[in-house]
Amino acid sequence: MNYELTFLLKEEAELKNIKELVELFGKIIKEERWGEKTLVYPIKKNSRAYFYNFFIEIEKTKITELRKKLNFNEKLLRYLLLIKDKE
Repeated sequence: MNYELTFLLKEEAELKNIKELVELFGKIIKEERWGEKTLVYPIKKNSRAYFYNFFIEIEKTKITELRKKLNFNEKLLRYLLLIKDKE
């Protein structure tokens, strides 16, 4: 299935680790860098974050495991994983 993963990072250097983690479970189809932005309210004591958006292809059975791994990363401030409709 196709998914859209949008996430906020504390440090831009952490992007490599997130890419490797996602590629363990599936394939990155498209990658978008939205840049560094100021947050409206602090998240985990951070007022700025790097925004990224990945379109990924991953098996439905591996989603739970991917979410668990993403939750353990302390430099990942927030993420949103959505099912992408086929167009």
